[in-house]
Parts: sequence; C-alpha cells; structure tokens
Amino acid sequence: MLQVDLRWLLDVQELASPEDLTVRDYSALQAAVARHRVNTAQLGHDADPAWCAAALMHTIVLLRPLPVRNNLYACMATAAYMAAAEEGIDPPYGALVELARDVADGTSDVFAAAGRIRSWRI
Repeated sequence: MLQVDLRWLLDVQELASPEDLTVRDYSALQAAVARHRVNTAQLGHDADPAWCAAALMHTIVLLRPLPVRNNLYACMATAAYMAAAEEGIDPPYGALVELARDVADGTSDVFAAAGRIRSWRI
C-alpha cells in the first residue's frame, strides 16, 4: 500500500495553491498522513487505495490545514494519491468537488467517500 508523508502533501498543496499559501495547521496534515496509513479502519475492512485517498480527503476537508481552499486541496490530494497508487480515477464532471462538499457537510463519511472513489477507478 502506498504511504505518503508530509513532504508529499506539501508538494500537492503547492500545486493546489501556487500563490504561496501558508499552511495554517501542520498537525492537520500530520493527522492525514497518520490516518491514511491505518490498515484496518473497522473490523472486516482492509484499507485499499480508495480508502486511503478518502482518508486523506476526509481529514483535510474536516481539519482545514490551509487558511482557504481546503476542499480544492483535498480533491487534488485524492486524485494525486490514486494516480501515485497506480489506480487512476475518472470521476464525472464536478463529482470530486461534490464529494468534498458532502464530506464537509457531513453527508459522506470516509467509508462512503471511499466507495464513491472506487466507483470512479479506471
């Protein structure tokens, strides 16, 4: 299973916000790193790349490490993680942004988010 680190997330953040947007809360990024590394999020569930990507998205959206554009950052981290894990995704237009909104408003938990990401694999 692909495991990313803080440096990787900072590289993605630079792509998401090239105008030198300062990270507000590095502990939120460390939480995302730690969370996506969990092998068993619940009994009977083994982590796969879609779950790891969803864990990154869920944590970034909810903990808001940047002063602005956290949903955009979470979407970019999700797509970048899946590509790096060699499981590309092709979501319908706007679906990734909609997923980030659903996470933000509480209508999608990490498991539901992983299911949607899995459905977009190519």
